[in-house]
Order: sequence, then structure tokens, then C-alpha cells
Amino acid sequence: MSDAFMHATTAERAALIEARLTAALAPIASIRITDDSAQHAGHAGAAAGGHFSVTIVAAAFAGKPRVARHRMVYDALADAMQRGIHALVITAYTPEEFALLSR
Repeated sequence: MSDAFMHATTAERAALIEARLTAALAPIASIRITDDSAQHAGHAGAAAGGHFSVTIVAAAFAGKPRVARHRMVYDALADAMQRGIHALVITAYTPEEFALLSR
């Protein structure tokens, strides 16, 4: 993923992240990926990769603390985290947690 990721457009990068997370954490109830890279232009690490925010709702997070949920996301994106993603903001919910927020 990392070589394709480095040369991808913003939309392609989001699609690659979504595909990887969907494959690793299926079934995913909801996922939203935002490329925040433009907000970090000129930042020392910006040349090393993009800045992304991910909001993900998956049953796979049930019973897991926040750190474990983040590890699951990092594991799914491991190669891109080495080359292509400089920063990643993760918001991870179970479907039940997300339903409570939507009320």
C-alpha cells in the first residue's frame, strides 16, 4: 500500500485507508476519512506524509479500551504509517456508543 499511497491523490489516499480499515475491521458500521494535510503545509513533518483524521464505528471495538482500538487501526494501516501517513487522528466507537451520540 505504501508506494501506491505515496503517489495517490487525496481521494485515492482516503479510498486506500477506507479499504484497508474495512478489510481489517469488517463489518464497519460507519467510516469517515478526512485529509488534513493542507492544514499542515510547511510543517516540518509534512513532507514525510499526509495528515489524516479517521472516525470509525465498528463492532470489533466492543469491550476494548481506546488504546486497543487505536492499535487495531494502526495495525490495519501499518505500512502506510511507515511511508505515507505522518499523522493520524483516530476517533473509534462501537455502534452502541455512536448511537448514543446521535441522539
